[in-house]
Amino acid sequence: MAGAVLLLTTACSGGEKEHGVPVGEQGDAAAPQVTISPGNGNGKAAPEAGVTVTAAGGTLQQVTVTRKGKPVDGAMAADKKSWKSRTLRPGSQYQVSAVAVSPKGKSATVNSTFTTLKAANELGIADVSPTKGEKVGVGMPIIVTFDRAVGDKKAVEQALEVTSTKPATGAWRWVGDTQVIFRTENGHYWQPNQKVTFTAKLAGVKSGKKTYGMTDFSRKFTIGDAHIIKASTKTHHLTVTKNGRKVKSWPISAGRGGRVVNGVDTYATTSGIHLTMGKENPAIMTSEWMGVKPDEPGGYKEVIPFAVRISNSGEYIHSMASTVWAQGHQNVSHGCVNSPPAAARWFYNFSYRGDPVIITGTSRKLEPDNGWGFYQMSWKKWVKGSALDRTVTTG
Repeated sequence: MAGAVLLLTTACSGGEKEHGVPVGEQGDAAAPQVTISPGNGNGKAAPEAGVTVTAAGGTLQQVTVTRKGKPVDGAMAADKKSWKSRTLRPGSQYQVSAVAVSPKGKSATVNSTFTTLKAANELGIADVSPTKGEKVGVGMPIIVTFDRAVGDKKAVEQALEVTSTKPATGAWRWVGDTQVIFRTENGHYWQPNQKVTFTAKLAGVKSGKKTYGMTDFSRKFTIGDAHIIKASTKTHHLTVTKNGRKVKSWPISAGRGGRVVNGVDTYATTSGIHLTMGKENPAIMTSEWMGVKPDEPGGYKEVIPFAVRISNSGEYIHSMASTVWAQGHQNVSHGCVNSPPAAARWFYNFSYRGDPVIITGTSRKLEPDNGWGFYQMSWKKWVKGSALDRTVTTG
Protein backbone atom coordinates (compact mmCIF):
# COMPACT_ATOMS: atom_id res chain seq x y z
CA MET A 1 0.00 0.00 0.00
CA ALA A 2 1.91 3.05 -1.23
CA GLY A 3 0.00 5.57 0.85
CA ALA A 4 -3.15 6.23 2.80
CA VAL A 5 -5.64 8.51 1.05
CA LEU A 6 -8.47 9.28 3.42
CA LEU A 7 -11.24 11.88 3.35
CA LEU A 8 -12.98 13.26 6.39
CA THR A 9 -15.15 16.32 5.75
CA THR A 10 -16.37 18.66 8.45
CA ALA A 11 -18.95 21.42 8.03
CA CYS A 12 -17.67 24.81 6.97
CA SER A 13 -17.94 27.64 9.42
CA GLY A 14 -20.76 30.11 8.98
CA GLY A 15 -24.39 29.63 7.96
CA GLU A 16 -27.08 27.46 9.49
CA LYS A 17 -26.78 23.67 9.36
CA GLU A 18 -29.31 20.98 8.63
CA HIS A 19 -28.23 17.53 9.86
CA GLY A 20 -24.58 18.62 9.64
CA VAL A 21 -24.79 19.91 6.05
CA PRO A 22 -24.08 23.61 5.38
CA VAL A 23 -26.99 25.63 4.05
CA GLY A 24 -26.68 27.85 1.01
CA GLU A 25 -23.22 26.67 0.04
CA GLN A 26 -23.98 24.10 -2.64
CA GLY A 27 -21.22 25.43 -4.90
CA ASP A 28 -18.42 24.92 -2.38
CA ALA A 29 -15.38 22.90 -3.45
CA ALA A 30 -14.90 19.43 -1.98
CA ALA A 31 -12.83 18.91 1.14
CA PRO A 32 -9.08 18.50 0.49
CA GLN A 33 -7.52 15.12 -0.08
CA VAL A 34 -4.65 14.12 2.20
CA THR A 35 -2.13 11.37 1.42
CA ILE A 36 0.22 9.84 3.99
CA SER A 37 3.14 7.62 3.04
CA PRO A 38 3.89 5.05 4.48
CA GLY A 39 0.31 3.89 4.41
CA ASN A 40 -1.73 2.84 7.42
CA GLY A 41 -0.79 -0.65 8.61
CA ASN A 42 2.51 -0.83 6.74
CA GLY A 43 4.74 -3.15 8.76
CA LYS A 44 8.00 -2.77 6.84
CA ALA A 45 8.32 0.93 6.03
CA ALA A 46 11.79 2.05 4.92
CA PRO A 47 13.38 4.08 7.76
CA GLU A 48 15.44 6.16 5.34
CA ALA A 49 12.31 7.27 3.44
CA GLY A 50 10.75 8.97 6.46
CA VAL A 51 7.14 10.20 6.32
CA THR A 52 5.65 12.27 3.50
CA VAL A 53 2.28 14.00 3.78
CA THR A 54 0.68 15.78 0.81
CA ALA A 55 -2.53 17.75 0.31
CA ALA A 56 -4.57 18.22 -2.87
CA GLY A 57 -7.36 20.77 -3.08
CA GLY A 58 -6.11 22.59 -0.02
CA THR A 59 -3.16 23.22 2.26
CA LEU A 60 -1.78 21.39 5.27
CA GLN A 61 -2.50 23.13 8.54
CA GLN A 62 -0.90 20.69 10.93
CA VAL A 63 1.15 17.49 10.71
CA THR A 64 2.19 15.50 13.77
CA VAL A 65 4.37 12.39 13.70
CA THR A 66 5.20 10.67 16.97
CA ARG A 67 7.14 7.69 18.27
CA LYS A 68 6.29 6.58 21.81
CA GLY A 69 4.56 9.91 22.27
CA LYS A 70 7.60 11.98 21.29
CA PRO A 71 7.44 14.20 18.18
CA VAL A 72 9.53 13.59 15.07
CA ASP A 73 11.22 16.48 13.27
CA GLY A 74 9.97 17.46 9.85
CA ALA A 75 9.61 20.42 7.51
CA MET A 76 6.62 21.98 5.80
CA ALA A 77 6.97 23.09 2.18
CA ALA A 78 6.66 26.81 1.52
CA ASP A 79 3.34 26.31 -0.27
CA LYS A 80 2.03 24.07 2.56
CA LYS A 81 1.13 21.40 0.03
CA SER A 82 3.54 18.84 1.51
CA TRP A 83 5.43 17.94 4.68
CA LYS A 84 8.49 15.70 4.99
CA SER A 85 9.94 14.12 8.10
CA ARG A 86 13.53 13.20 8.89
CA THR A 87 14.66 9.55 8.79
CA LEU A 88 12.98 7.16 11.22
CA ARG A 89 14.29 4.72 13.79
CA PRO A 90 14.26 1.12 12.50
CA GLY A 91 11.93 -1.40 14.11
CA SER A 92 9.65 1.26 15.59
CA GLN A 93 5.97 2.11 15.42
CA TYR A 94 4.90 5.62 14.40
CA GLN A 95 1.63 7.52 14.51
CA VAL A 96 0.75 10.27 12.03
CA SER A 97 -2.01 12.86 12.19
CA ALA A 98 -2.53 15.46 9.46
CA VAL A 99 -5.08 18.25 8.99
CA ALA A 100 -5.70 20.07 5.71
CA VAL A 101 -8.10 22.88 4.83
CA SER A 102 -9.57 23.83 1.45
CA PRO A 103 -9.80 27.46 0.22
CA LYS A 104 -13.49 27.37 1.20
CA GLY A 105 -12.67 26.29 4.74
CA LYS A 106 -13.59 22.63 4.53
CA SER A 107 -11.16 20.41 6.38
CA ALA A 108 -9.90 16.85 6.30
CA THR A 109 -8.14 14.96 9.09
CA VAL A 110 -6.18 11.80 8.37
CA ASN A 111 -4.47 9.38 10.77
CA SER A 112 -2.00 6.60 10.07
CA THR A 113 -0.04 4.04 12.06
CA PHE A 114 2.85 2.02 10.66
CA THR A 115 6.04 0.19 11.68
CA THR A 116 9.50 0.58 10.19
CA LEU A 117 11.73 -2.21 8.97
CA LYS A 118 14.14 -3.72 11.51
CA ALA A 119 17.89 -3.26 10.95
CA ALA A 120 19.96 -6.38 10.31
CA ASN A 121 23.13 -4.42 11.18
CA GLU A 122 23.48 -1.29 13.29
CA LEU A 123 25.76 1.71 12.77
CA GLY A 124 26.87 3.67 15.79
CA ILE A 125 29.53 6.14 16.89
CA ALA A 126 32.50 4.66 18.73
CA ASP A 127 34.26 7.90 19.62
CA VAL A 128 34.15 11.67 19.15
CA SER A 129 36.78 14.32 19.85
CA PRO A 130 36.51 16.80 21.57
CA THR A 131 35.19 15.20 24.72
CA LYS A 132 31.91 16.27 26.32
CA GLY A 133 32.12 19.84 27.61
CA GLU A 134 35.82 20.15 26.79
CA LYS A 135 37.37 23.60 26.33
CA VAL A 136 39.57 23.46 23.24
CA GLY A 137 41.76 25.60 21.04
CA VAL A 138 40.71 27.53 17.94
CA GLY A 139 42.19 24.91 15.62
CA MET A 140 40.40 21.95 17.17
CA PRO A 141 38.97 19.45 14.65
CA ILE A 142 35.89 17.32 15.23
CA ILE A 143 36.94 13.70 14.77
CA VAL A 144 34.12 11.14 14.46
CA THR A 145 34.87 7.43 14.54
CA PHE A 146 32.14 4.91 13.67
CA ASP A 147 31.88 1.38 15.03
CA ARG A 148 31.70 -0.22 11.58
CA ALA A 149 32.61 0.64 7.99
CA VAL A 150 30.34 3.21 6.36
CA GLY A 151 29.21 2.22 2.88
CA ASP A 152 27.00 5.17 1.95
CA LYS A 153 29.19 8.06 3.07
CA LYS A 154 26.94 10.62 1.40
CA ALA A 155 23.91 9.56 3.43
CA VAL A 156 25.87 9.55 6.68
CA GLU A 157 27.61 12.87 6.04
CA GLN A 158 24.23 14.41 5.21
CA ALA A 159 23.15 13.53 8.74
CA LEU A 160 26.10 15.34 10.41
CA GLU A 161 25.57 18.91 11.62
CA VAL A 162 27.89 21.45 13.24
CA THR A 163 26.54 24.64 14.77
CA SER A 164 28.43 27.41 16.53
CA THR A 165 27.46 30.67 18.19
CA LYS A 166 29.94 32.50 15.95
CA PRO A 167 29.83 31.56 12.23
CA ALA A 168 32.61 29.54 10.63
CA THR A 169 33.16 27.85 7.29
CA GLY A 170 34.42 24.28 7.41
CA ALA A 171 34.18 20.92 5.70
CA TRP A 172 34.13 17.21 6.46
CA ARG A 173 36.79 14.88 5.06
CA TRP A 174 36.70 11.09 5.17
CA VAL A 175 40.02 9.49 6.13
CA GLY A 176 38.84 5.90 5.78
CA ASP A 177 35.64 3.90 5.96
CA THR A 178 35.18 4.44 9.70
CA GLN A 179 36.37 8.01 10.35
CA VAL A 180 35.41 11.50 9.19
CA ILE A 181 36.96 14.81 10.32
CA PHE A 182 35.62 18.37 10.33
CA ARG A 183 37.86 21.42 10.39
CA THR A 184 37.58 25.10 9.51
CA GLU A 185 38.99 26.50 6.28
CA ASN A 186 42.66 27.35 5.86
CA GLY A 187 43.59 30.68 7.36
CA HIS A 188 40.41 30.88 9.44
CA TYR A 189 40.25 29.06 12.75
CA TRP A 190 37.23 28.95 15.06
CA GLN A 191 36.49 32.32 16.61
CA PRO A 192 37.44 32.22 20.30
CA ASN A 193 35.17 31.95 23.32
CA GLN A 194 32.04 30.36 21.92
CA LYS A 195 29.92 27.20 22.05
CA VAL A 196 29.95 24.51 19.37
CA THR A 197 27.52 21.61 18.98
CA PHE A 198 28.06 18.52 16.86
CA THR A 199 24.94 16.48 16.05
CA ALA A 200 24.70 13.21 14.16
CA LYS A 201 21.09 12.50 13.17
CA LEU A 202 21.86 8.88 12.43
CA ALA A 203 18.59 7.20 13.44
CA GLY A 204 17.15 5.70 10.27
CA VAL A 205 20.09 6.58 8.03
CA LYS A 206 20.90 3.66 5.73
CA SER A 207 24.70 3.37 5.67
CA GLY A 208 25.02 0.05 3.88
CA LYS A 209 23.17 -3.12 2.93
CA LYS A 210 20.56 -3.73 5.65
CA THR A 211 22.61 -1.42 7.89
CA TYR A 212 21.03 1.54 9.69
CA GLY A 213 21.87 4.06 12.33
CA MET A 214 19.73 3.41 15.40
CA THR A 215 20.20 6.50 17.55
CA ASP A 216 21.18 10.15 17.22
CA PHE A 217 24.28 11.57 18.89
CA SER A 218 25.08 15.05 20.19
CA ARG A 219 28.28 16.54 21.63
CA LYS A 220 28.75 20.07 22.97
CA PHE A 221 32.10 21.71 23.64
CA THR A 222 33.61 25.17 24.05
CA ILE A 223 36.21 27.08 22.06
CA GLY A 224 38.44 28.88 24.54
CA ASP A 225 40.81 31.81 24.08
CA ALA A 226 42.78 32.01 20.83
CA HIS A 227 46.20 30.55 21.68
CA ILE A 228 48.65 30.80 18.78
CA ILE A 229 52.14 29.41 19.28
CA LYS A 230 54.97 30.24 16.87
CA ALA A 231 58.42 28.66 17.06
CA SER A 232 61.49 29.11 14.87
CA THR A 233 64.19 26.47 14.71
CA LYS A 234 66.53 29.13 13.28
CA THR A 235 66.09 31.83 15.94
CA HIS A 236 65.61 29.15 18.61
CA HIS A 237 62.71 30.99 20.22
CA LEU A 238 59.02 30.33 20.83
CA THR A 239 56.27 32.92 21.31
CA VAL A 240 52.73 32.48 22.64
CA THR A 241 49.87 34.88 21.95
CA LYS A 242 46.44 34.93 23.58
CA ASN A 243 43.63 36.60 21.64
CA GLY A 244 46.21 38.44 19.55
CA ARG A 245 48.42 39.62 22.43
CA LYS A 246 51.84 38.23 23.29
CA VAL A 247 51.77 36.60 26.73
CA LYS A 248 55.05 34.67 26.92
CA SER A 249 58.18 33.68 24.99
CA TRP A 250 61.20 31.53 25.77
CA PRO A 251 64.32 30.01 24.21
CA ILE A 252 64.04 26.53 22.69
CA SER A 253 66.18 23.78 21.22
CA ALA A 254 64.61 21.86 18.34
CA GLY A 255 65.58 18.71 16.40
CA ARG A 256 69.24 18.41 15.55
CA GLY A 257 68.64 16.36 12.38
CA GLY A 258 71.12 13.95 10.90
CA ARG A 259 69.23 10.63 10.96
CA VAL A 260 67.87 10.06 7.45
CA VAL A 261 65.61 7.05 6.86
CA ASN A 262 63.98 6.56 3.44
CA GLY A 263 64.79 10.14 2.56
CA VAL A 264 63.29 11.57 5.78
CA ASP A 265 65.42 13.22 8.43
CA THR A 266 63.74 11.70 11.46
CA TYR A 267 65.68 13.87 13.93
CA ALA A 268 64.50 17.12 12.29
CA THR A 269 61.52 18.98 13.72
CA THR A 270 58.68 19.22 11.20
CA SER A 271 57.74 22.68 9.92
CA GLY A 272 54.10 23.61 9.44
CA ILE A 273 50.84 24.09 11.33
CA HIS A 274 50.65 21.57 14.14
CA LEU A 275 47.81 21.28 16.65
CA THR A 276 48.32 20.37 20.28
CA MET A 277 46.89 16.87 20.71
CA GLY A 278 47.19 16.02 24.38
CA LYS A 279 49.27 16.22 27.53
CA GLU A 280 51.48 13.73 29.36
CA ASN A 281 53.18 14.23 32.69
CA PRO A 282 55.40 12.42 32.40
CA ALA A 283 55.85 11.15 28.85
CA ILE A 284 58.03 8.09 28.35
CA MET A 285 60.21 8.72 25.29
CA THR A 286 62.23 5.88 23.84
CA SER A 287 64.25 5.13 20.72
CA GLU A 288 62.18 2.00 20.12
CA TRP A 289 59.94 3.99 17.74
CA MET A 290 62.86 3.95 15.27
CA GLY A 291 63.75 0.30 15.89
CA VAL A 292 66.63 0.98 18.29
CA LYS A 293 66.48 -0.49 21.78
CA PRO A 294 67.36 1.86 24.66
CA ASP A 295 70.50 -0.14 25.56
CA GLU A 296 71.82 -0.20 21.98
CA PRO A 297 74.17 2.43 20.51
CA GLY A 298 72.16 5.58 19.82
CA GLY A 299 69.30 4.30 21.93
CA TYR A 300 67.55 6.15 24.73
CA LYS A 301 64.68 6.02 27.20
CA GLU A 302 63.76 9.16 29.09
CA VAL A 303 61.01 10.19 31.48
CA ILE A 304 59.98 13.69 30.38
CA PRO A 305 57.76 15.97 32.50
CA PHE A 306 55.20 18.48 31.23
CA ALA A 307 54.99 17.20 27.65
CA VAL A 308 52.40 18.52 25.16
CA ARG A 309 52.12 16.40 22.02
CA ILE A 310 52.01 18.15 18.62
CA SER A 311 52.35 15.23 16.16
CA ASN A 312 52.26 11.46 15.87
CA SER A 313 55.94 11.26 14.90
CA GLY A 314 57.04 11.83 18.50
CA GLU A 315 57.12 15.63 18.63
CA TYR A 316 56.29 17.44 21.85
CA ILE A 317 56.79 20.79 23.45
CA HIS A 318 58.29 19.67 26.76
CA SER A 319 60.54 20.41 29.70
CA MET A 320 64.23 19.55 29.27
CA ALA A 321 66.54 20.75 32.02
CA SER A 322 69.56 18.96 30.53
CA THR A 323 69.52 21.07 27.34
CA VAL A 324 69.00 24.50 28.88
CA TRP A 325 72.56 25.30 27.82
CA ALA A 326 71.54 24.87 24.16
CA GLN A 327 68.09 26.47 24.33
CA GLY A 328 68.13 29.76 22.44
CA HIS A 329 71.38 28.85 20.67
CA GLN A 330 71.48 25.36 19.18
CA ASN A 331 69.23 22.49 18.06
CA VAL A 332 70.16 19.30 19.91
CA SER A 333 66.91 17.30 20.37
CA HIS A 334 65.57 14.22 18.58
CA GLY A 335 62.84 16.41 17.06
CA CYS A 336 60.97 17.77 20.08
CA VAL A 337 60.84 21.40 21.14
CA ASN A 338 62.96 21.44 24.32
CA SER A 339 61.94 24.19 26.73
CA PRO A 340 63.11 25.51 30.11
CA PRO A 341 61.34 23.64 32.95
CA ALA A 342 59.43 26.69 34.22
CA ALA A 343 58.21 27.63 30.73
CA ALA A 344 57.23 24.03 29.92
CA ARG A 345 55.24 23.77 33.14
CA TRP A 346 53.46 27.05 32.35
CA PHE A 347 52.61 25.93 28.80
CA TYR A 348 51.39 22.54 30.02
CA ASN A 349 48.86 24.27 32.28
CA PHE A 350 48.03 27.03 29.77
CA SER A 351 47.37 25.10 26.57
CA TYR A 352 44.20 23.49 25.27
CA ARG A 353 43.94 20.62 22.84
CA GLY A 354 43.65 22.13 19.37
CA ASP A 355 45.95 25.12 19.87
CA PRO A 356 47.81 25.90 16.60
CA VAL A 357 51.59 25.51 16.86
CA ILE A 358 53.29 27.00 13.82
CA ILE A 359 56.89 25.86 13.43
CA THR A 360 59.27 27.27 10.81
CA GLY A 361 62.90 26.88 9.84
CA THR A 362 63.34 23.27 8.71
CA SER A 363 63.15 21.55 5.34
CA ARG A 364 61.10 18.67 6.78
CA LYS A 365 57.41 19.45 6.30
CA LEU A 366 54.64 18.20 8.55
CA GLU A 367 52.44 15.76 6.65
CA PRO A 368 48.65 16.33 6.79
CA ASP A 369 48.17 12.84 8.24
CA ASN A 370 50.89 13.20 10.89
CA GLY A 371 48.83 13.67 14.02
CA TRP A 372 46.45 16.56 13.50
CA GLY A 373 48.39 18.22 10.69
CA PHE A 374 45.13 18.79 8.82
CA TYR A 375 45.80 22.46 8.02
CA GLN A 376 48.81 21.34 5.97
CA MET A 377 46.40 20.23 3.23
CA SER A 378 45.04 22.79 0.76
CA TRP A 379 41.42 23.78 1.32
CA LYS A 380 40.41 22.63 -2.16
CA LYS A 381 41.85 19.17 -1.58
CA TRP A 382 40.33 18.96 1.90
CA VAL A 383 36.84 19.71 0.59
CA LYS A 384 37.28 17.07 -2.13
CA GLY A 385 37.48 14.54 0.70
CA SER A 386 33.87 15.31 1.59
CA ALA A 387 31.47 12.69 0.26
CA LEU A 388 29.17 15.58 -0.67
CA ASP A 389 32.04 17.73 -2.02
CA ARG A 390 30.80 20.78 -0.14
CA THR A 391 31.65 23.31 2.54
CA VAL A 392 29.57 23.83 5.66
CA THR A 393 28.57 27.07 7.37
CA THR A 394 28.19 26.65 11.13
CA GLY A 395 26.49 29.90 12.15
